[in-house]
Amino acid sequence: MQCHEVDYKIIGDDLQMVEIELDPGETIIAEAGAMNYMEDGIEFEAHMGDGSAANEGMLNKIFSAGKRMLSGESLFITHFTNRSASGKSHVTFAAPYPGKIVPIDMKKIRGELLCQKDAFLCAALGTRLDIAFNQRLGAGLFGGEGFILERLQGDGMAFLHAGGTVVERELHGETLRVDTGCLVAFTRGIKYDIQRAGNLKSMVFGGEGLFLATLHGYGRVWLQSLPFSRLADRVIAHAPRVGGSSKGEGSILGGISQIFEK
Repeated sequence: MQCHEVDYKIIGDDLQMVEIELDPGETIIAEAGAMNYMEDGIEFEAHMGDGSAANEGMLNKIFSAGKRMLSGESLFITHFTNRSASGKSHVTFAAPYPGKIVPIDMKKIRGELLCQKDAFLCAALGTRLDIAFNQRLGAGLFGGEGFILERLQGDGMAFLHAGGTVVERELHGETLRVDTGCLVAFTRGIKYDIQRAGNLKSMVFGGEGLFLATLHGYGRVWLQSLPFSRLADRVIAHAPRVGGSSKGEGSILGGISQIFEK
């Protein structure tokens, strides 16, 4: 199925939204809960499938939804359609944590993209969403994404979300070693594997984790500076204890006072 041709505009700097312009009859699919606001004429409906197959049966829809559950995503995908007969309408999406929105023209990357399971935000109708099982045992056990990555296929616009600053790299046979949480997506032609982060002392005391993702081949790679897991760890580490006080947090006096509170 050929994807719908949608226009878009990125709004904001660090807490970005993407505004999608839909002609009458055009549809955008999105993760559940990603919508911010929509204009008159836009109607939405939750579906088990992504709508990429015109005659997809109920069994295939249930199977597709089951695979999405394995990746930790929502059971349903929301379809937003411009039902207005008078002209264009807009709908806007954003991710639930700070970062950048990455617009990707799937036609320019040979129609296929692998991304971490929580990176997908929305895409033009006709984009196929699937999961990809990593064939390497090491990558499955120790990679930040486990065995499962999300595969996008199509020829329209797709939008990913990444934490912090986004860096796009073009590999021409080089090898890139990346923190497993900092990997957002990569195109076909890139081989993904997991390797040890140096010797035993470096793995234990280096602070960079036990394993690094190794990317090698020919294609494009998108990286993020602030994975949500890293942000969540810092927030939890500095959150006040139950029944405790957060006064003076981060200061020497605050640390001393917490010792005497025990």
